[in-house]
This record gives sequence, C-alpha cells and structure tokens, in this order.
Amino acid sequence: MPSASRHHHLLRLPLVRAAVVAACLALVAAGVAGCETTQEKAAKQQARAAHILKARAERAKERKK
Repeated sequence: MPSASRHHHLLRLPLVRAAVVAACLALVAAGVAGCETTQEKAAKQQARAAHILKARAERAKERKK
C-alpha cells in the first residue's frame, strides 16, 4: 500500500500550493489596498495643513491692515 499513499500525497500537493498562492495573493491585495488608504490619508492631511496655513496667512494679513 505504499504506492497508494504516495499517490494521495501527489494529489494533495497541488491543492496545498494553490492554497498558499491564494493566501499570498490575498496578502498582497490587502497590502496594496492599505497603501492606497495611507496615501489618501496623507493627501487629506496635506490639504488640511494647506487650509490651516492659508487661514493663518489671511489672519496675519488682516492684523497688518
């Protein structure tokens, strides 16, 4: 019966490889999505900072008048 168990392992190996590849692809996809979220947060923060600096400059300009 050793040959029967050998065939069983050969049938299972592609399934294990497929599962590992699927898991890796899922992690990569999650990482890419996370990067986009981080970039969006950075863009929002940069826009907020620009708005604050503009408001500060306008207040300083009003004080000088």
